[in-house]
Amino acid sequence: MDTISIITGSVALAVGLVFGYLLLRITLKHRAQNIIKEAEAEAEVIKRDKILQAKEKYLQFKAEYEKQVNARNSKLLLTENKLKQRETDLARKFEEAQRKIREVEAQAETVEVQKEILERKHNELDKLKKQHIEHLETISSMSASEAKENLINSLKEEAETEAISYVNEIMEEAKMTANQEAKKIVVKTIQRVATETAIENAVSIFHIESDEIKGRIIGREGRNIRTLESVTGVEIIVDDTPEAIVLSGFDPVRREIARLALHQLVIDGRIHPARIEEIVNKVKKQVEEEIVETGKRTTIDLGIHGLHPELIRLVGKMKYRSSYGQNLLQHARETANLCAIMASELGLNAKKAKRAGLLHDIGKVPDDEPELPHAILGMRLAEKYKEKPDVCNAIGAHHEEIEMTTLIAPIVQACDAISGARPGARREVVESYIKRLKEMEDLALSYNGVVKTYAIQAGRELRVVVGSEKISDTEAEKISCDIAKRIQDEMTYPGQVKVTVIRETRAISYAK
Repeated sequence: MDTISIITGSVALAVGLVFGYLLLRITLKHRAQNIIKEAEAEAEVIKRDKILQAKEKYLQFKAEYEKQVNARNSKLLLTENKLKQRETDLARKFEEAQRKIREVEAQAETVEVQKEILERKHNELDKLKKQHIEHLETISSMSASEAKENLINSLKEEAETEAISYVNEIMEEAKMTANQEAKKIVVKTIQRVATETAIENAVSIFHIESDEIKGRIIGREGRNIRTLESVTGVEIIVDDTPEAIVLSGFDPVRREIARLALHQLVIDGRIHPARIEEIVNKVKKQVEEEIVETGKRTTIDLGIHGLHPELIRLVGKMKYRSSYGQNLLQHARETANLCAIMASELGLNAKKAKRAGLLHDIGKVPDDEPELPHAILGMRLAEKYKEKPDVCNAIGAHHEEIEMTTLIAPIVQACDAISGARPGARREVVESYIKRLKEMEDLALSYNGVVKTYAIQAGRELRVVVGSEKISDTEAEKISCDIAKRIQDEMTYPGQVKVTVIRETRAISYAK
């Protein structure tokens, strides 16, 4: 029974396997056919897409080609039109040239005819001229050459007479106008030279390595240059002049301070308002030391000993002052040497004469300038610092403000005149200009609350710095109007003067 079951089961399994194999084969064949059909359908779709794409590219290529052909045809047509136009122009110019040639040929023929006519008339005139000359010679019983010589002689005598008369008239006129013309020449020369001297005495040039430094000196919104002008009292002109900055001011000490301060600021590289004030204060001390050193060196060179230190400082200060365009220290040294030579020749005390000559203009450079003649002021300074009476008298009397009581006084007066009277040594224009600016500053400084005053731009602007704790904004405006009115009423000046009152408030604290 078991054997039959096994056999039956084996047969059933074999049949099942055969049936399953046949069923699988049929299924796979069916699926393969479906895949083939799908592949054929997809291939058909791809084929249609490729055909469409090919048609689109063909149409695109065709359109581009037609576009290129049309553009080329347009260019050819345009070129053809230009050639036709040029051909027309050339034909027209050729016709015009032919017409001009015909006209020139016709004119040439006319000129030839006219030339023949002129030659015939010229020959006729020559014949008539010869006949006329022969007729005149027969009448005057004189040949043509003799008549020509007589005419030349008569004309020469008449010309000589007129020339002599003309020369005499010119000489008389020159004698009458010579004096006037000479004065005009001198005045023009003085104006030209005095203008150059005024520029030299009022302007200094500060040279820089590159124009980039100009922007740093001006600062943001001009704050650096405003601070420099405020603390130095010098107008700083930054323009298109290559590698140069102009310092303008009538006071040489201020200009020197501004020049040295700019030099140190440019070297240091830190340029801002606080640094500017610090450098300017330091430079002021350096210039003061330089003034003292110059005074000491001058007295040593001249062999003058025992001067008071304040007089030595005033002598050094002469280096930065001018007298009518002449450097005051150079004038004083020159006068001192002349006094010593003249006193020696007269058998007087040469040392006292040299001392008086050096100090005779000391009244032009005091720190405060009262309304006194410089000779009297110099005499008082000499008396104050214990100079001898004969030296003081020579100083005070060199412009005859007081009576001369010593023999060296006229020597100082004469030597001062010799030094100052040299051609080109002095010029009144510069001195009056500086005096006017100084009076303008002193006028503004006389108001209460005014701290500093600076006349800049050749006296066209007056800057007045007032203390913020003493003067309010309203009072600052009033001071500006009052100063402008006083300048207008009391002073003489060209053009107009701008009065600027500066009221600056500073809050300073220290962190410790």
